[in-house]
Amino acid sequence: MFTGLIEAVGTIARVEAVDSGYRMRIETPLAGELQLGESVSVNGVCLTVTAADDAGWQADIGPETARVTTLGSLRPGHSVNLERAMRADSRFGGHFVQGHVDATGTVRDVRDDGDSHWIAVEFAEALAPLLIPKGSVALDGVSLTVAALAGMQFEVMIIPFTWIHTSLAGLRPGIQVNLECDMVGKYVARAAQWYTRS
Repeated sequence: MFTGLIEAVGTIARVEAVDSGYRMRIETPLAGELQLGESVSVNGVCLTVTAADDAGWQADIGPETARVTTLGSLRPGHSVNLERAMRADSRFGGHFVQGHVDATGTVRDVRDDGDSHWIAVEFAEALAPLLIPKGSVALDGVSLTVAALAGMQFEVMIIPFTWIHTSLAGLRPGIQVNLECDMVGKYVARAAQWYTRS
C-alpha cells in the first residue's frame, strides 16, 4: 500500500528482455535503504526489489504488467517516480494507492498557470464511473485531485513543489501515463453494479 506522495525521482539505467518479461535497473539514492523483497511503487506500479546496491536496484516486470502499464515502454534515461510502501506507524498523506494500475491515459494538454501547471488527461470509458470532481486519482504514482472532469478527460493542477519533485514536469501531449482510481470509489462502483444487476 502506498500514499501517492513521491519520495524520489529515479532514472532507468537498464532494461533487458528475459523469459519472464523484463528486468529493469533503477538508479536512485534510495537504493541503499531498500531490502530484498520490499515493495516499491515505480510510476504507480508496485514492483518487488530483487537486487539492490548503494547506487540502484532491480525489479522484474511480467508480460501482463508491461502490457497494461507504461513500464514496458520505459528506456534507459527515463525518469520515474518512486515511493516505498507506507509504514503503519507514520502519518498518512495523499490517498490509498495500491500500485495496481487501472489503465493508461493519454496526456492531451500541459499548460502554465502562474507557478502552477495544469495537466489534461484523456482516459478510457471504463474508468468514467470511478472518477469524480474533487476526487483522488494517482497519475504515474502521484496522488492528485481531479480539478475538472468533462467527458472522457480530467484535469489536475500541479503545485510548484510537486512539479519540481516528481517526473510530471517531463510530461507532454501524447505521452501515456499510468492511472489508478481511488480504491474506495472502486468498491462503491462494484457494490452498486452487484446489487443493481438484473
